[in-house]
Amino acid sequence: MSTENMEDSQNMISLVVPVYNEEENLSELMRRIRSVMTALARPWEIILVDDGSRDRSLEILKGFTVYPEVRVVELTRNYGQHAAILSGFSVVRGEIIITLDADLQNPPEEIPRLIEAMEKDDLDVVGTIRKKRKDSLFRKIPSRIVNMVARKITGVHMTDWGCMLRAYRRKVVERMISCHEHSTFIPALATHFGKRIKEIDVAHEERHGGKSNYPLRKLITLQFDLVASFSELPIKLIMYGGVFLSIIGVLFGIFLAAARLIYGAHWAAQGVFTLFAIMFVFVGMQFFALGLLGEYIGRIYREVRKRPEYVIEKVYGGPTAGADS
Repeated sequence: MSTENMEDSQNMISLVVPVYNEEENLSELMRRIRSVMTALARPWEIILVDDGSRDRSLEILKGFTVYPEVRVVELTRNYGQHAAILSGFSVVRGEIIITLDADLQNPPEEIPRLIEAMEKDDLDVVGTIRKKRKDSLFRKIPSRIVNMVARKITGVHMTDWGCMLRAYRRKVVERMISCHEHSTFIPALATHFGKRIKEIDVAHEERHGGKSNYPLRKLITLQFDLVASFSELPIKLIMYGGVFLSIIGVLFGIFLAAARLIYGAHWAAQGVFTLFAIMFVFVGMQFFALGLLGEYIGRIYREVRKRPEYVIEKVYGGPTAGADS
């Protein structure tokens, strides 16, 4: 690599945008990104990752490759937002990598502020806090739960873990790629590899078009991925809960024995209903514990199989075209 190319790479900004069924938003997204990035007057590229879209998104993305800054990564199927971002990380060339969603709720006009914060304070990770958030209460409540859990698990106090408009140093991105983790949560994973982390306020907009690709089911899955991938907290809670229930069971047994001696065998229908209630509680806890342990074992099984977390079908518009993960 020539000295000039090395300098361009060190000064380059890479954008990674996961795309899944966003045909209504892509033209406006590209227009606004090109307007913002051209004004910066420095090398830049955008990696658009088609995560198995079923509409015309891939066709539209391929049309953008007429621009020299654009590369399109086509995945073989839908792997999920975070896997799609990791696939984009695998082909970036810039020193600062910025992620954002394709639905335009993350305004591209905020990108220069992330770059400024990164370079001014020599940061490793720049997170964002969505001010005057435009989502419904149905989306805000699960997001607050995710934020609370993420802070507890990682030990890093960040206000808004759910906003995908974030900036990373290349060294942090390379360390994340080297992990080869399945079902990971990128903002939390980055805190393991970045020392200097800061959040800034950014604007938040209504979704430009289409419908959200994050229904309640995916939000619950994301929450579980966060907990199971970064903590043994659920297993510990079951252990502590088992001890607590055992103590309660012993005390309750003593109470029932005393009540039987005082009030006789006819008290509480000979104790049959009480026995059933206790049995159902313990059986329910056992099934829950077995299911949770099975989930952890399943994750271990997936890790042992060493299947790739994503497979790149083709890269359009760049020198890495045709590469596989």
